[in-house]
Amino acid sequence: MNLLVLAAEEPNSPLVPPIPELVIGLIAFVIVFGFLAKKLLPNINKVLDERHAAIEGGIEKAEAAQTEAQSVLEQYKAQLAEARHEAARLRQDALEQGTALKEELRAEGQRQREEIIAAGHAQIEADRKAASSALRQDVGKLATDLAGKLVGESLEDHARQSRTIDRFLSELEEKAEAAR
Repeated sequence: MNLLVLAAEEPNSPLVPPIPELVIGLIAFVIVFGFLAKKLLPNINKVLDERHAAIEGGIEKAEAAQTEAQSVLEQYKAQLAEARHEAARLRQDALEQGTALKEELRAEGQRQREEIIAAGHAQIEADRKAASSALRQDVGKLATDLAGKLVGESLEDHARQSRTIDRFLSELEEKAEAAR
């Protein structure tokens, strides 16, 4: 009000515009505001509503994706636990198979060792018998030669030689057994 009083007192005040200009400016403002409210404001509201819906949809999608990611994570954890369990079972099976194989190989090695020892004993026995037979023949030959020299006659007859050798060795064996 003070302004109006001043305007009335001073006709050309730079602070207070003339009344017709004020009315024209006010009418132009109402026209521009009406045009903006009719044409531009619905488009702005529509864009804002779409943006709000997109944001809400994005949030819902994000929540759905998070829920899905959580379920996938739980599935992966379950699969990982199952895989760990399966790996532990496979390790245990492999350990059991390894132990069984080791025992089997040990038994096979024992069997082969016993076969080798038995074959060695048989070979030793055969070698002993062969050596005994060779020794018997050599001792018999020496004994017949010695006996032939002592007796003064030749003991070249093979049958006689065999009997003499057998008798001589039997006597030696009896003396050896008696000495024990």
